[in-house]
Amino acid sequence: MNAPATPQVRKKTPLNSVHRRLGAKMVEFAGWDMPVQYRGVIEEHLAVRGRAGLFDVSHMGEVEVRGAGAVDFCQTLTPNDLSRLKPGQAQYNLLLNDNGGTVDDIVIYPLKADHVFICVNASNTDKDFDWIEKHGAGKVKVEDTSARYVQLALQGPLAENILQRLTSPRLAELKTFYFFFAAVGGIESLVARTGYTGEDGFEIFCEAPDGEKLWDVLMQAGSEDGLQPAGLGARDTLRLERALPLYGHELDDSTTPLEAGLDWVVKFSKGSFLGRDPLLKQKEEGVRRKLVGLEMTDPGIARSHYPVFKGSARSGEVTSGTKSPTLGKAIAMAYVRAEDAAAGDSVEVEIRERRAAARIVPLPFYRRQVK
Repeated sequence: MNAPATPQVRKKTPLNSVHRRLGAKMVEFAGWDMPVQYRGVIEEHLAVRGRAGLFDVSHMGEVEVRGAGAVDFCQTLTPNDLSRLKPGQAQYNLLLNDNGGTVDDIVIYPLKADHVFICVNASNTDKDFDWIEKHGAGKVKVEDTSARYVQLALQGPLAENILQRLTSPRLAELKTFYFFFAAVGGIESLVARTGYTGEDGFEIFCEAPDGEKLWDVLMQAGSEDGLQPAGLGARDTLRLERALPLYGHELDDSTTPLEAGLDWVVKFSKGSFLGRDPLLKQKEEGVRRKLVGLEMTDPGIARSHYPVFKGSARSGEVTSGTKSPTLGKAIAMAYVRAEDAAAGDSVEVEIRERRAAARIVPLPFYRRQVK
């Protein structure tokens, strides 16, 4: 007789009791006990598009690299060019393996020449830490500081108004992907104009013991603007409308940034970096598959792993799909053969043994109007 399986203990963010007090529906995500929704995915999604939403994303990981040459080390480990950054500027970047596959997509904050703060995906924190530490051995000190921080995401067109009530620096002067250190409602924080929803907004890091207070002051400051708590369900539909990749769906260790449409992240001109040679070869030869956007023209929602057909031939498969709350239509992203990837082409998605017609469309599906 086999021994009964030991129940997996879910990790909790410092705000777990807040979510439960608010009546959130909690689910397991990447080993964490996380709120998927409070009042409903669509309501929270539309709140972020129209006003503002507040997400607890403390399950995301943080890795810090310290020591002389910390920035230079990260420059050799990643394909984007850190030398282009100005003081106070963050950068979307990637960790690549030796084959040019994607270990993770990350955001890098160079705090000083000898101190780099890296935000990584929750599901990849251990893997990323091991990867960075392995390549930094003898060069830099690498520390997983994920337990030290709470990370909140305040997103939506009214996010700036709400946050400005709690902090002194003029947020109107903070450009996208820039950051500063300041008190937010009296709590020392790192404030970055970044996000994962396609809206304007901020990601705010503070020490874990201050996390619940930060959540409360933000919710109070945003009450007159209709700020709502938002869960992982809305975060997924929002990022899909903006065609932002989700690790494990659009990205994984066998997928290169050139296939994923992240060519703009890869700066071959900067010189040597891990994974450069296989990527350069792929660029010269051309990719065999591409990430595309799909709009369903027949009824049905294309879900992850559903096969995509061009005529009688299987062309690829769906990575993410949903009914877009903003656009009111079924959308999806999928990898298809490069020769089938032209915008406007017709394909079919197999949904529960039924072929449903879809059209390849340019990405992103949604782009916010910039003031």
